[in-house]
Parts: sequence; C-alpha cells; structure tokens
Amino acid sequence: MEERSGRFYRFQHKPPGGAAWHCFEVRFQQTDLWIRASRDCRDEAMDEVLSLRHGLDRYVAEHPAFLNSLVPLLDDPLAPRLVRRMLQAARKAGVGPMAAVAGAIAQAVGERLKAAGACSIVENGGDCFIHLNTPVRVGVYAGPHSPFKDRLVLSLEREILPAAVCTSSRTIGHSLSLGQADAVTVLSRDGALADACATAAGNMVRTREDLGRAAEWTQSLDGLLGALIIAGDRMAAWGAFEIHPA
Repeated sequence: MEERSGRFYRFQHKPPGGAAWHCFEVRFQQTDLWIRASRDCRDEAMDEVLSLRHGLDRYVAEHPAFLNSLVPLLDDPLAPRLVRRMLQAARKAGVGPMAAVAGAIAQAVGERLKAAGACSIVENGGDCFIHLNTPVRVGVYAGPHSPFKDRLVLSLEREILPAAVCTSSRTIGHSLSLGQADAVTVLSRDGALADACATAAGNMVRTREDLGRAAEWTQSLDGLLGALIIAGDRMAAWGAFEIHPA
C-alpha cells in the first residue's frame, strides 16, 4: 500500500460541535501550521509565527549547537521564551532542544489566539495544541502498514484542555527518530514537553518488547498527562484519555 501524500490529515478534521469554524494555513520558513479557529485570526497567527521565528533564528545564529544537538543543553535565562521552553523540555526528556520545536511553536501560537479571544486547534507537522470548550477526538496515524492504521482515536474531555498532543514516528514525517516505534503520542499541557518526550520515548523502542519500558518512563515524568505507544501489532497506553475505534 502506498503512503498517503502530503499532510492528508488536515483534510480529515471535523469542526468541534459541527460549528462553521475558520480554517487556514500559516507558513513561514520551516513552520507550516494548519489552524481551525472560532474566528478569522490569521493575522495574529502570522504575527506570532514571525516573532517566534525571528527570536529562534537569532538565537541559533548566536548558539549554533542549539540547532543540531541531540543531547540536552544548559538552560539560558537570557534566551527568548520559546527557546527556554525548548531547553527546559529537552532537559526533562534527555534529547536535543530542536526535538521540542514543533510542539513549542504550536502552543505559543495557540496561546496568542487564546489571548485574542479565539478557541483553536493549532497543528504543526502533526503536533497539536488544542484550546476548546468542548471534548475533542484526536486520530492517531501509525503509518500505512500498521494494523492500527485509521483505527484509533483518542477522546479528550473538556476539563483537561488546553493541552498539547504530539506524535513521533520512525515511518512518518521528517523529524528524526532513532527508534522503531510506529507512533508515540504524548499528552501534556506543555507542548514543548509533549514533543520532546514523544521523541525520547520513540527512541527507546527498538523492539516491541520495549513498549512497556517506554510507557513506564513517560508515566514517571511530571507534566505528562498520558501516552500511547505503537510498534508493530502491539501498543501500550496510559493517561487522561479514552481510546476508541475510528
């Protein structure tokens, strides 16, 4: 079976509560966001992305190791807020700071829209920050050859929102994964932490027997609300969500 092309999942969203929400994309440099919001706030979203990318690019120019390090770096109290979130999340997860970039940017944009009075879902390369006043169902895609393909959704209650849902995979997307997990999805109120921990847990899964160890590791960390890990025909899960058939 052929892999589906592009960001196909962007066309499978259904408006919360059946409402006619505004959908738009925001792209700048490597950032490619899909946003569904309760009002048209693309100007605010683009303004936030430009500000975030400017601060990140300046920091990388002054600290080149930040871009390519696969291990945590020291915290920098003088760094921009986005960079500090990434540095702190990476230290908790034991990975390089760029492992947290997609989740961190999604959350920063979502918080900007929240401050502007909009509920929203901000998706950045499959990593989402969700601020809604209703429950939400999030699909998990484990690749074209997974027995769980198109079969699982996570149901999140309104009480745990806003929250981030971030996924790492060895088979899908452009992000680096050193493990063999088909999908590692992590739930947290901290987008940078969810993204970094999804990467770290994915790196732990070299065989299906590593699923339990990776799940236990995520459960031991403060700040995480749940995790779902899929490798081959097995999965491990815990947390503040229910799993339903798609």
